Amino acid sequence: MASLSLSVTDKKIIAKLADIALQYKALEEKMNDQAIASNPHEITALAKEHGKLKPMVDGYHKFKSSYDQYLEACEIAADKSAGHDMIELALAEIDDLQQQLACQLEAIKEKLVMSDDAAIDSVIVEIRAGTGGDEAALFAGNLYDMYKSYSEKMGWKVEPMEFSPSPIGGYKEVIFGIKGDGVWQALGYEGGGHRVQRVPATESQGRIHTSAATVAVLPEPEDVQIDIKKDDVVEHVCRSSGPGGQNVNKTNSAIKLEHVPTGITVSMQDEKSQHKNRDKAWRILKSRIFERMTQEVNAQRADQRKTMIGSGDRSQRIRTYNFPQNRVTDHRINLTLYALDKFMLGDMDQMIKGLIDFDKQQRLENL
Repeated sequence: MASLSLSVTDKKIIAKLADIALQYKALEEKMNDQAIASNPHEITALAKEHGKLKPMVDGYHKFKSSYDQYLEACEIAADKSAGHDMIELALAEIDDLQQQLACQLEAIKEKLVMSDDAAIDSVIVEIRAGTGGDEAALFAGNLYDMYKSYSEKMGWKVEPMEFSPSPIGGYKEVIFGIKGDGVWQALGYEGGGHRVQRVPATESQGRIHTSAATVAVLPEPEDVQIDIKKDDVVEHVCRSSGPGGQNVNKTNSAIKLEHVPTGITVSMQDEKSQHKNRDKAWRILKSRIFERMTQEVNAQRADQRKTMIGSGDRSQRIRTYNFPQNRVTDHRINLTLYALDKFMLGDMDQMIKGLIDFDKQQRLENL
């Protein structure tokens, strides 16, 4: 009879889950307190934490129940006074329970280290053309189309926010929002430098050129997660510039926000409506400040995630797109796929799964 083997890491994870179950119970007691229940802000925060812990606690209780059944079956199988048929049934149950426990443990491991990411359902993506001139702008446009196609496949909503078109196509800069279940967990690894190797349409000699674009993916915080004092933000209103007709140039619709404590600025003139520009500018400003706060407050998590998204300066080369060889390579996990044509059409699942699995393993080792 093979016994269930739990590694040192597994035992630590189970102990941590036991602590979380106690926290969960304490949260329920707080939520039932009439004094707390009458405070909308506090009860909302508690309910959110309660909801985040619930999948982990439910998984832990299922594992614990299965483990108790496993121990009971082991006792019967080892009892020499038990009948032959009873021992055979116990041995069969042990085999089934071992497989069940292994699956349950993997599931709760993922919930334990990935639940925070999975809970974020809205991001703002910024793509900027890097070295390579017009070809870099075209590549930035390709990346936008790629993320848009992947989002549509996943059933996520894409919201255009700010575009700076290039004269021959593509974009010098594009900012857009994506909203949907699991969006941050899937796309949070896209931040960094993306390099393309291909023959540009303007190249008459057929030579391969190398160009680049940078991508930033910012989790969009809920209002309860970040509180920006309006006195800390200076707003500038001016006329929009560039193409767009007479209305664009005659109305003061462009908005620029400056967050004085951090020096972060956001300019928005994509919409003709000043109100819409202001709303989008505030959303981007909150996301950038939230990113800064997250890096400063949670240094340990930033160190763990550094393997995946680099130092945060958005310049680290994370992926190469080689069109002549139909190859895409992610340098962080050394994964190469010879299906670049499909990848650019949004078939990113294999790459994203590889990044998530690697990150999950890193986080488990760092618990």
